[in-house]
Amino acid sequence: MERAIVHMDLDTFFVSCERLTNSQLDGIPLIIGGGDRGVVASCSYEARVFGVHSAMPIKMAMRLCPQAKVIKGDMDLYSRLSHTVTSVIEAKAPVMEKASIDEFYLDITGMDKFYGAYSWTNELSQSVTKETGLPISFALSVNKTVSKIATGEGKPRGNLQVPQPKVQSFLNPLSIKKIPMLGEVTFNLLSRIGIRNIQTLSEMPAEILQQMIGKNGLDLWKKANGIDNVPVEPYRERKSISKEHTFDKDTIDIPKLKSMIVGMIEKLAFQLRAEEWLTSTVTVKIRYANFDTETRQAKIPYTSADHTLTKVVMELFDKLYQRRMRLRLIGIQFSGLVRGTYQINIFEDTVELMSLYQAMDKMKIRFGSDAIARCAGAVLKTKPKSDVPQLPLLP
Repeated sequence: MERAIVHMDLDTFFVSCERLTNSQLDGIPLIIGGGDRGVVASCSYEARVFGVHSAMPIKMAMRLCPQAKVIKGDMDLYSRLSHTVTSVIEAKAPVMEKASIDEFYLDITGMDKFYGAYSWTNELSQSVTKETGLPISFALSVNKTVSKIATGEGKPRGNLQVPQPKVQSFLNPLSIKKIPMLGEVTFNLLSRIGIRNIQTLSEMPAEILQQMIGKNGLDLWKKANGIDNVPVEPYRERKSISKEHTFDKDTIDIPKLKSMIVGMIEKLAFQLRAEEWLTSTVTVKIRYANFDTETRQAKIPYTSADHTLTKVVMELFDKLYQRRMRLRLIGIQFSGLVRGTYQINIFEDTVELMSLYQAMDKMKIRFGSDAIARCAGAVLKTKPKSDVPQLPLLP
């Protein structure tokens, strides 16, 4: 049976959310992002005409489109609307994967027997817009890669269907930049040898691509040939990551506890970014010396930024730790996860901070998660006296 995989993507999601609450923003060039030193989180199609795009410094965007209106952004609003859209789709789709705050994959294989996969998906997209007021595009094809590319080609408000016999003819003329997860470095490498469209890439021997690019070469060749067997993973809101630390000796040392918390957050946040997760729920747990266990939880806008999470966790810890009693355990959990790569709070933080996070993560990926750490969360390891080399005594 031929697979039927849908990719749904909310059109310029942050912009659409702002326009939903303020109709005066309709039809004008709009940029969502931080201050003068911040970056573009999202922009309207009216601004894109001038060359503005996400992750661009705000200053550069304003030089390209000086008439644009800049809005700081409201991640709380975007998170709430994302949850609403998720509920609408989840209630009707047989299998749904939430790929990020504004995009979804559905597996509706077999739907043609009963209703018609395209007609059903079209009705679902209309339901999303009717119930939330947000525009959404979709594409239906045989796998995730083709459906995602097709959604991009159909935007805005596009609804495309690419059946198996038309997959290769649809992909061939497109730029290799359209292939999901093909980064700038790989694009430049392939461009230098004349590989700029998908057809040329698909005709390359897979072995040559592996030699050039490494282990991702074969995967890239498969995508160029419309091959992608990755399943749609059912969405599970309760998926989480966590860390706990049980002390060798019960402690009431607050500076030590907070230093330990910072270190735990830093490792968890790095794991979020490395695995491309964003969290929307933070839970802190403590266990007293008498084994009484207490927890506190907070809902937050989707993030994977150390400093944003640290602030929330510290506030929860201060509210939670009210007894003057020693602690034997402390735990932190990040849940309500969705796929996403927003590494920091793009509405408040600067280009420099984004670069710092990226540089730190690269070092951790290359040398290990303990390769670099904040002083506040670092645990110094001292050698015992017997291990310290002794200088000979002078005569």
